[in-house]
Formats: sequence, structure tokens, C-alpha cells
Amino acid sequence: MSAARRVAVVGCGDISVVHFDAIAGMAQAELIAVCDTDPARLAAASADQNVPGFDSYLALFDSVHPDVVHICTPHHLHAAMAIEALERGIHVIVEKPLAHTREEGDRIVEAAARGNAKIAVCFQNRYNAPVQAAYELLASGELGATLGASATVMWHRTADYYLDRPWRGRWETGGGGLLMNQAIHTLDLLQWLVGPVATVRGNASTRALDEVIEVEDTAELALTHANGARSVFYATLANAVNAPITLDVVAERGTLSLRGDLTVTHADGRVEVVPEREAVAGGRAYWGISHELLIQDFYDRIDDHAPFWIDPLEAQKTLEIIQDVYDQSYPERAGHSTSSTERNSVS
Repeated sequence: MSAARRVAVVGCGDISVVHFDAIAGMAQAELIAVCDTDPARLAAASADQNVPGFDSYLALFDSVHPDVVHICTPHHLHAAMAIEALERGIHVIVEKPLAHTREEGDRIVEAAARGNAKIAVCFQNRYNAPVQAAYELLASGELGATLGASATVMWHRTADYYLDRPWRGRWETGGGGLLMNQAIHTLDLLQWLVGPVATVRGNASTRALDEVIEVEDTAELALTHANGARSVFYATLANAVNAPITLDVVAERGTLSLRGDLTVTHADGRVEVVPEREAVAGGRAYWGISHELLIQDFYDRIDDHAPFWIDPLEAQKTLEIIQDVYDQSYPERAGHSTSSTERNSVS
């Protein structure tokens, strides 16, 4: 067996918990350092993980020379950190979104294409057992052509959620609100299952938290896919509770319904159910349960010549959709990113 990869985690906030757990559970990884600019979080993580702590990712890179870095920081920091790591030959696992703007995402795509190191983006819900079963069934052609899909994310967030981490509610640091932070996973699954998106029509607005945030808490989209299918998508943080996510796909010879588990209803009346795996302890239900599977898969594939299958080019597809909605909803901000509402589909 090859020696364990020397690993650092940059950003010791909420989501870092699942990364620490995944690293601890792998023989291929050894955590050697953590980084955060918040002194209290840094001290707690350093003590809990029993590794040195740094308040600068550059200082960490210079001092301990990790083989892999997990980037779990606010969105606006993703690009600079990922690009610096890639240029140094450090492999990267970065939390979603790829970046906080289209342009910064493009910069990561370009850096990854230079091939100095491998990079993965955490769209971990693609690893959920029902999602993978849905993808394989649609790709097999058994149900015929995909006609369309619908999805909802009806969640609840309070003012305190944003007051606790103000970056989440600001354009400059979050890059957006609901679509960038909560609904992005479901939007990614929608375009992955149904196919590349050719046209985006949508609106984002703030319906409940406008006194606290400057970004959106509600959005509705209509997507035309390159294969001719049409999808509709609705998401909000103004719901009274965190309701279960829904994702339904209609094909010529059946329908697929994701509600945690997958229910497949065939045109001849047969019904199949693919259950989700048991949730692991320590995470939050709305993060999904497949972070560890994605991270393990990344480490298993580090030595492959091919890019990781959820790489920046793949993750940029969903970021492009979101940016198109923002360009339509906030024309005064359109200069912050290049609009491509009508665009060539990406394969």
C-alpha cells in the first residue's frame, strides 16, 4: 500500500466536520494541518484534530507542503485558494459552489486544465444510491426519451442563520443566496439527470429575509435542455419548515420520483423502490449522506490520468445556470458576469 496522503483542511466552519470525519476514516489520508482566520474556530479545530493550526493558507502551504487540501471556506475564497493549490501541485477538494462568480469559476477551470494536480467539487448528492440508480436507468434507455422534470427545495432559514455568518447574505462574499448555497445541489442533479441545459429562463427575489440579506431567498426557473426536455424548478427559504426535497423525471415509458428514496413507476404498472443509505452521524440531513463516498472516491482516483468526474468543468455547468438567472433578475449587476441566457449546451 502506498503512503497516506498528507492532508490539510482550510476553513473550519460547519461543513468541515464531515471532511474531518471522512479523512479520519481513510487509510489513504493523514491530516497534518488546519487553517482558519477566526482564532476561536482555529484553536478548537487544532485542538480537536491534534494538528498545527495556521491563520493563512499560504503560510500553511509553505510550511507543511500538503499533498491534498480540502477547501471549506466562504465562496469568494474558493478560486484564489484552489488555483494557488493547483499551481503548486496540491490536489484539491473544494466545497460547492465552484466559485462565487462565473469568471472565477472559469479561472479554476483553466487552472485545472493545466494538469498540475487533480480537483474535485463537492456535489456529493450524485453519490446517493437512489440518484445513481435514477441516472443509470435514464442512461440505459429502458424508459425511452426523457420528456422533462420538476424539482422543489422548500426550506426555512432564519435571520440568525445569516447574522451568525454574514458572508452568506452578501453578493461580494456569497456570490448569491438560495441558489448558490442551498438549492445548488438539487439544481445540479436536475441538469445531470435530464441533460445539459441550452436555455435558462428564471427569476430570483427576496421574499422573507430582505431586512437581513441582499441576496435572494426565493427563485423559479424554466430550463430547456439540449435534448428538447423541459424542466421547472422552484426553491425558497420562506417555507415554515425544511420540507423534503422533491425531484421528478418524466420519460416516455415511466416516471422517476426522488423523495430521499427513488420510486420508479413503469408504464406497465410495475413499481420499483431504491432506498437511500442510512445517514451517518455527525452531519446535517440537508447536506446529504454521501460526502464520505465522494471524498473516498477522489482519493482512490488521485493517481488516474483522467480528471475527476466532478471537476471544475462539470461544476461550472450549474454555476452557469445560476449566473444566467442572476443576470435576468438583477440587470444592474449584469456587468459582474457575462450573460449567456441563450448559449450552446455543454456536453
